[in-house]
Amino acid sequence: MSVQAALTPRRAVLVDLVRTDRRSLAWTRDVVVVLVAAGLTGALAQLTIHLPNTPVPITGQTLGVLVTSCALGSRRAAVAMLVYDLLGFVGLPWFAGGTSGYVGPNAGYLVGFVLAAYCCGRVAEAGADRHVLGALPAMLLGEVAIYLVGVPWLAVDLHWSLRHALDAGFNPFVIGDAIKAALGGALLPGAWRLLDWRR
Repeated sequence: MSVQAALTPRRAVLVDLVRTDRRSLAWTRDVVVVLVAAGLTGALAQLTIHLPNTPVPITGQTLGVLVTSCALGSRRAAVAMLVYDLLGFVGLPWFAGGTSGYVGPNAGYLVGFVLAAYCCGRVAEAGADRHVLGALPAMLLGEVAIYLVGVPWLAVDLHWSLRHALDAGFNPFVIGDAIKAALGGALLPGAWRLLDWRR
């Protein structure tokens, strides 16, 4: 399978509104948007608030993951989060608070970004991100995917019980993540309207 085939989503998403007439330009567009999505996630990761009694900070990167994933579609979004993770793991300081490398108990959330990206992208490819009532569940699905990987990883890394991991790595973030999901659920349909996509 070619790189272009691997990165092209099954149904139009926001990025596909940037039309190209040649395959080479489409490939270039896909590479650029993957890098931009990874970079935006890294930039939003610098908006960090540390909470007591948990090693997991509040960051803006989750919002970046959710919104860019719907905009890119499943394959490009998953590749973007893989790029984000791999570059951070090998030393680029764009994880939360300018960290890099293996970030211990927080690494599971980063791995969860890849799963969340694919899930949000798939929902967007079904057209759910074009209306608030569809975009909000897409955001929530992405949040669930992140926690499905992040919380068990937290428990294993710190030798905690799952209940302790939920108390430290999930419960403090529910309200904030609901706000991020609502914001993302409002931004995406607005972007479609702004670009005058004809349904």
